[in-house]
Amino acid sequence: MLLGYDRLRVAYLISRRSFAKLLAAVPLARAFAGKRNMFLSLNSVLLQGRVPWPDFARLAAQTGFPGTDIMLRPAMEAGAGATNALLTGLRIRPAVIDFPVEFRKDDATFQTSLAQLDAAAKFAAAIHCPRMITYIMPSSDTPKDELRQIYKQRFTESARILARSHVRLGLEFLGPLELRKKFQYEFIWRMPDMLAFARECGPNVGLLLDSWHWHHAGATPDDIVAAGRDRIVHVHFNDSPNLPPEQIHDNQRLLPGEGVINLTGFLQALHRIQYDDALSVEVFGRTKDMSPEAAAKAGLESALAVFRKAGVPEG
Repeated sequence: MLLGYDRLRVAYLISRRSFAKLLAAVPLARAFAGKRNMFLSLNSVLLQGRVPWPDFARLAAQTGFPGTDIMLRPAMEAGAGATNALLTGLRIRPAVIDFPVEFRKDDATFQTSLAQLDAAAKFAAAIHCPRMITYIMPSSDTPKDELRQIYKQRFTESARILARSHVRLGLEFLGPLELRKKFQYEFIWRMPDMLAFARECGPNVGLLLDSWHWHHAGATPDDIVAAGRDRIVHVHFNDSPNLPPEQIHDNQRLLPGEGVINLTGFLQALHRIQYDDALSVEVFGRTKDMSPEAAAKAGLESALAVFRKAGVPEG
């Protein structure tokens, strides 16, 4: 006969075993168990878009990336079960999904694409990737106040749909001067201003933080700390040449560690707020003459070297 203490101990052990079995049965559960650090993810821009899904995920795993950006349309066509099986078999984590709604055009186009968002959000949740991202141009032919109201209404409506599946939306601010001057009216391009706009759109709306745009918008590590973990939805990782603002072109980025961005301060600020999701290595132009495999390896190795220099754990 077991005494009271022994009965409690047996029940505790059984509960632990049952919980462990439950975790093992959930797709990708082992990848999310225990203490997590931020991790690197393969982004299709690094490969110049030359590798389709699901070979893209396989290349990410083959070259050593802990994570992969998800290509929504082909992954949805394959189904959540097949996508989970693919990622689990590759031992790789899903990083982020591009926001599938066309919010930049007329209202009819927006509403048509919005009708597909609920299914996409449910899929994102089912593959354990509750994060979507998009960018906002820092200039427009529509006056700023008018455009702000349009975008606020559209993102608020979108955020409510995403919230039903507990999916977050990250909005990217773009910093280079050429983009700020491309159209007649300047729009949101500073990090604190985009953060304030995101907060207005909903509790599940935050930032897509790109080190390139962070640098060219004049943001600092303190801005990352002020934003906080809950408002950093996803991160893009890259570097910039040392050129004056009027000579900076958005499609001429460098691999992490090759340029002048304060990536040590960037990473340390993310570590300070305990950001534990993905950094996608997004580099335009630099790897265009490399094979996809060589480009992936170069992106991973350069990013890891920056993590080591910053003294920040990865993976």
